Amino acid sequence: MPAPVTPEVLPHIDAVQAALQAAGLTVYVGGAPVTTGWKAPDKYAVLYPEPGTAVRESLAGDRSDFETTMTVTCVGSDWVRALWVADRVRKALTAPLVVEGRSCQRPEDRGGPPLARDDDVTPPVYFLPVQYWIGSTPA
Repeated sequence: MPAPVTPEVLPHIDAVQAALQAAGLTVYVGGAPVTTGWKAPDKYAVLYPEPGTAVRESLAGDRSDFETTMTVTCVGSDWVRALWVADRVRKALTAPLVVEGRSCQRPEDRGGPPLARDDDVTPPVYFLPVQYWIGSTPA
């Protein structure tokens, strides 16, 4: 009998990031850069991943299924750009992700809070966090 396949979160994060970049988005993970001299683009996405959960295949099975929630914060220099990013994210995450050795379900859009403006940064930006459920099983 083959050894159980333990799911890993990093390949799933990479897959979400790749899907968003393939849609033409600038993507950061865990926050936008704060280095001196960094100039924010007029629109971008920030991926905030969770560690996920290894789930049993069945009551007696190994914990080889995987599920997590990832928040994609859509940011723009104005409200139109933030919503434009949200539209691109939604389109990018309609197909199943590609993770080697895994069979991925289509990400499930779970929505989020309404559009907001962040006046704590200069210049102010608009942002919209959207949560996606991600799930996979061994291929």
